[in-house]
Amino acid sequence: QIDPKDYTFSGLKDETVGRLPGKVAGQQFVIQDCENCKIYIFDHSATITVDDCVNCQIFLGPIKGSVFFRDCKDCKCVVACQQFRTRDCRRLEVFLCCATQPIIESSTGMKFGCFQYYYPELALQFKDAGLSIFNNTWSNIHDFTPVSGENNWGLLPETAVVQDYVPLPSSEELKAVRISTDATKSIIPITRGQRQKNSDESCLAVFFAGDYTTANARKLIDEMTSKGFQLVQTKEVVMKAEDANRVFQQSASEFISLLEKGPVVALEFNGDGAVEQCRSTINDVFSGTKVFVSESKASASQDVDNFYNFADMQMGM
Repeated sequence: QIDPKDYTFSGLKDETVGRLPGKVAGQQFVIQDCENCKIYIFDHSATITVDDCVNCQIFLGPIKGSVFFRDCKDCKCVVACQQFRTRDCRRLEVFLCCATQPIIESSTGMKFGCFQYYYPELALQFKDAGLSIFNNTWSNIHDFTPVSGENNWGLLPETAVVQDYVPLPSSEELKAVRISTDATKSIIPITRGQRQKNSDESCLAVFFAGDYTTANARKLIDEMTSKGFQLVQTKEVVMKAEDANRVFQQSASEFISLLEKGPVVALEFNGDGAVEQCRSTINDVFSGTKVFVSESKASASQDVDNFYNFADMQMGM
């Protein structure tokens, strides 16, 4: 028999509380009326509501459905979810991984950054919650109640460090979780999202489903970012033959048979010389793997547009 008390933090003040990996196991969770607390859910859950919390620091592991913040203010959060919504909130700062477009309503002073976090159980928790580490629209915010001449939301500074916002837990019980907030170790690739691109040259690389798709995509991200290129966005999505024709144009025929194995993972890199660097890295490092890569700077921006327009339609964005 499930006791709701095990899945609720309510009316707490000046406390550090949390749940260890395996303790929530896909149930729904409620956080309400907490003040000046540090709250950590190191597990996956069905849905989470956060109501009437003030000056709290909150980590929420992967949420299969929605997380809904209502009437909260001055909170700093790290959140991974399928859907993100706020209503009547003030001054929330959120490092976010969200599979769909995040929505704010009647909320002001909202700031967003890209989710960055690691602990050993996190990858499996993402899988259990049905979330892809490559589907993160953290910066593509929809403001349901915009005010003319004002902006209710913005992006956190690029240099923002998770630990300065949501510190690692200090309680003995929660210290057992082996956390890293080092951006290079993050389970979610750090993307620029809607930030201004540094260059007018981008490159699209698409990996096809197989045993090493995730590892290969990560490897390319590491290779490219270590050379100073920026990862703009990532996407994991199922493609059909007609989609391949639209996206890959002339080279579609060599990839169509690969689409039946499962979803593709697409990466957009930005920087002067991105296409050439991406092509040579793929030749050197992934010589036995079929990868779609933009052929030239001229065709690359069209590749990126073609793919992401298709992907956004797929995701209903």
